[in-house]
Amino acid sequence: MFTHKILIILLVGFAIKANAEQLSPKLGKLASEELVKQWNRDIYPDGEGLPEGHGNALQGRLVYEQYCESCHGQEGTGRSADELAGARHSLTDNPPDKTIGTYWPYATTIFDFTRRAMPLNAPGSLSDNQVYAVTAYLLYLNGIIKEKEVMNAMTLPKVSMPNRDGFTREKI
Repeated sequence: MFTHKILIILLVGFAIKANAEQLSPKLGKLASEELVKQWNRDIYPDGEGLPEGHGNALQGRLVYEQYCESCHGQEGTGRSADELAGARHSLTDNPPDKTIGTYWPYATTIFDFTRRAMPLNAPGSLSDNQVYAVTAYLLYLNGIIKEKEVMNAMTLPKVSMPNRDGFTREKI
């Protein structure tokens, strides 16, 4: 009797799975191990996970103009995508300006996000040097670093962001 129940449960499970596969829109494809490795590159606020490479704002301006300006506007002031620099309002204003200089707590997060998600039409296509350079340019536009300051795995985590202490961990 017990084995009949198990058999019925298994048959029902297989039938549900088969029906779900038939109804599936068949979108996407399985990610290869190589693709998973490419996207599984975590970077932490303390700089752990940052790759080799370097760049400064002078180099970053060229990267920005080529890959970022069409969406984020001249000098990061916004266009079809969010503004990245040039805040006219603080976070306590209504509405607040959530630019890199007013909102983001860690410079390493800029690198991580840019490396993973930008440019929108080809995420992950920029070299590590290009990402360091454009990160430096964005920090420069927000008045956080000097134009010729080199950003790399050692210097980027040391950048003190204006809103670094604006995020707190609260127990819920």
